Amino acid sequence: MLKEYLENREQEVVDIMMTLFDDEQILKAYAKDIEDNTAKETERKTVERMIKKGKMTLEEIAGCVPALSLDELRQIEARVMKLA
Repeated sequence: MLKEYLENREQEVVDIMMTLFDDEQILKAYAKDIEDNTAKETERKTVERMIKKGKMTLEEIAGCVPALSLDELRQIEARVMKLA
């Protein structure tokens, strides 16, 4: 009986399964995005502290924090220098 029902509603079942799969993929992508943003913010704060200490060049800092581009480091440096 269930088999017949599902066979008669095959497209509906497929649509439901695709929706569930899509929702799961969206949730995973959202969670990864939050994780990535949190990690990047931690790296930015680390770079801010390194710049404030003034013991390394931006190129040296870039070697320690490769996830941030040199342009991003320059922007952080400019912001830190305005606050100083």
